[in-house]
Amino acid sequence: MGLKAILENSLKEAMKSGDQTRKQTIRLVLSAIRLAQVEKGDELNELEIINLVQKEIKSRRESIQDAEKANRIDLVENAKDEIAVLESFLPKQMDEEELSSIISAAIVETKASTPADMGKVMKIVIPIVAGRAPNDKISQIVRRLLTK
Repeated sequence: MGLKAILENSLKEAMKSGDQTRKQTIRLVLSAIRLAQVEKGDELNELEIINLVQKEIKSRRESIQDAEKANRIDLVENAKDEIAVLESFLPKQMDEEELSSIISAAIVETKASTPADMGKVMKIVIPIVAGRAPNDKISQIVRRLLTK
């Protein structure tokens, strides 16, 4: 069963159980998926859906930072709850050590030595990682390893 079908089934379960946060969060993600499909003109593949869920998580993290600046604890808690719901649909995320070893191997393979070679490394790492780590985290580690 694909991630979109899992999301749709989880939405039905959330509606039956009365879990408002879960229901609302899943509805927003499904809406974003539908919008992306309309823009693309075709169905999204699993990796595209995973990337979309990661994008939604990133958006919530940015909202947390803004809410903390505005001292809105209620919004922070709500965003954290939504992140927890979204993360439950992602594949097991890689830890930084595992990710660093894959990136180091890609750096050796591409003979990258400066931050200007970052694109070469990213081109190799992203398909290997495939949704198990957000792209911004990957680029952050690549940049750190190339500037050593």
